[in-house]
Amino acid sequence: MTTINDIINFFETFAPQESAMDFDNVGLLVGDKNTAVTKVLVSLDITKNVVLEADKMGCELIISHHPVIFNPIKRLDSDSVPYMLISRKISALCMHTNLDLSESFGVNTCLANAIGVKNAVRAESGECLFIGSLENETEISAFAESVKNALSCSGLRYTDIKKAVKKIAVSSGAGGSDIFDAAQIGADVLVTGEIKHHEINAANELGIDIIDAGHFKSEDIVILPLINKLSENFKDINFTKSESYSDNIKFI
Repeated sequence: MTTINDIINFFETFAPQESAMDFDNVGLLVGDKNTAVTKVLVSLDITKNVVLEADKMGCELIISHHPVIFNPIKRLDSDSVPYMLISRKISALCMHTNLDLSESFGVNTCLANAIGVKNAVRAESGECLFIGSLENETEISAFAESVKNALSCSGLRYTDIKKAVKKIAVSSGAGGSDIFDAAQIGADVLVTGEIKHHEINAANELGIDIIDAGHFKSEDIVILPLINKLSENFKDINFTKSESYSDNIKFI
């Protein structure tokens, strides 16, 4: 019988909870670690629809990247996601910045692998910044197109200051603030999921390109590889990617 605690211990081998950033809230946020598990739904976020999907499937556990409880709860409404989880006896295991920062297997390593960045390692500076390189120098427009295809983006934003790029920095999700460190370590381009206007201005001044693929697309890339990794280790559990969750972003 496999329990939630067995899954937690497995995560400790490649994304230990103690490696999460100080502001974060990771681990088993809803439920009992001794609960036996046969079916698990895996999703970037836990929304109401995700809870209903897990309930319909008979899942005992949802594993997500973003914490289902982040700020202190002052009131527990019956239509809130934590209440829905508790009332349906579904546990929630959330692995956030500890999974972002994992070099052996994490969000940024999966992002780098997906877009063809070789030998990506965590940079000494930057919050969740990883650095690697393409096999060959590539025109920025062609690289941006390949990122779009690799992440199944409907669209993305990019700049073309350098024209050709090889040294690639990646910082999934809201990684735009890493632009300064990416420039300092000599990256040609930063691939991220969110970047603010003043950070784009800074990138232009610093002479580094940016590719903004969207928060969801830059992080959802970890879900299927994570399911494969978990499935290989826990053959008695059915791990399934959520079909109900999307950021619903469209481009026109």
